[in-house]
Amino acid sequence: MSSDVKEMTDDEILERIIQLGFEGDRQRFEAFKEMLRESLPEGTGVALRGSVVTNQKYEDGRPFDADGKGTSDLDVTLIGTEAMNCWDNDEFYIPTLHTKPLGDRSPQIAPRLNPLRESLQRLVGRPVNFQATANIILFGRDVLFAEPYFIIIEAQEKP
Repeated sequence: MSSDVKEMTDDEILERIIQLGFEGDRQRFEAFKEMLRESLPEGTGVALRGSVVTNQKYEDGRPFDADGKGTSDLDVTLIGTEAMNCWDNDEFYIPTLHTKPLGDRSPQIAPRLNPLRESLQRLVGRPVNFQATANIILFGRDVLFAEPYFIIIEAQEKP
């Protein structure tokens, strides 16, 4: 698999995500998305970032799960104001635009979302981290810092 996401089609990126993060099990991937749709605030978009998209760890360039099966995490980005409202006020890197990550190290920062995150971890058999952000921040990270993402659920604005 090519590691340059910019040269891949959406279908190729999705196939990589399913192979790496969901052990090639499309039904598990669909169950993951359905749990997100059912449990997140209405209209929330969801993107996957990191090594499940690139097959290359940002810190050291090693491949996804280089330390063994289930060792790499899924970086789940929630897109939308309603999702950001689930974080405590002091748990933002950029107020109203970009939260700190919700994960095993800090499960208390978004208590409403932590049970969902833990359920997703059990489903996929690997760590899952949530972060909420505005579209502009997600786009900026991709363009400025070469941190690509892949949308798995489109955000829906309230009418």
